[in-house]
Amino acid sequence: MGIKTEITLYTASTPNGIKVPILLEELGLEYKLYPVKLRENEQKQPWFLEINPNGRIPALTDTWADGEKIRVFESGTILEYLVERYDKDNKFSYPKDSREYWEVKSWLSWQIGGLGPMQGQLEHFRRYAAEKIEYGINRYDKETHRLYQTMETHLAKSPHGFLVGDRVSVADIACFGWVVNHDLDGVPFDEYPNLDKWLKKLLARPGFEKGRHVL
Repeated sequence: MGIKTEITLYTASTPNGIKVPILLEELGLEYKLYPVKLRENEQKQPWFLEINPNGRIPALTDTWADGEKIRVFESGTILEYLVERYDKDNKFSYPKDSREYWEVKSWLSWQIGGLGPMQGQLEHFRRYAAEKIEYGINRYDKETHRLYQTMETHLAKSPHGFLVGDRVSVADIACFGWVVNHDLDGVPFDEYPNLDKWLKKLLARPGFEKGRHVL
């Protein structure tokens, strides 16, 4: 049995969508799961827009200290909310007065502003676009490789094999959802041995494995 909460998670099996269940499983929190039917545009229905006005997954509701509901949307913000509210022992985070706290925020922003959008565009042009557009494929393939090299160079200097410090953090969780799809998106690991070790280390964790397959 996990730690009881009033959390309901609305998500789907996408690189962004698996981030939150992974963290919830790692934290050992009980939660209700609502699989959002993206192909039916359920995320655009009025009831869902009350939870996330932007009509995207993931989104989360919880009960605040005053007994009223709180909504949290955008994957990075949800990850930060969960560790700040529920990770009091800093098992997956760092104290606010530490250098590592800001390093985690930097990598989280890096993923949200760079890795996710660039690899997401590569995935679209390489796997889903009705028309094969070489310019789009080449542009986003090159940028995804550049971002993977950024991680590779950083992880080569990491004594513990994580993006920040000596533990798994939301920085690793955020990036994992994209990097785990590298083969599907046509990005081989030939030039990224440290990134390969990092991915295997995370895949060996039961929380990651359960969280990414919860849907």
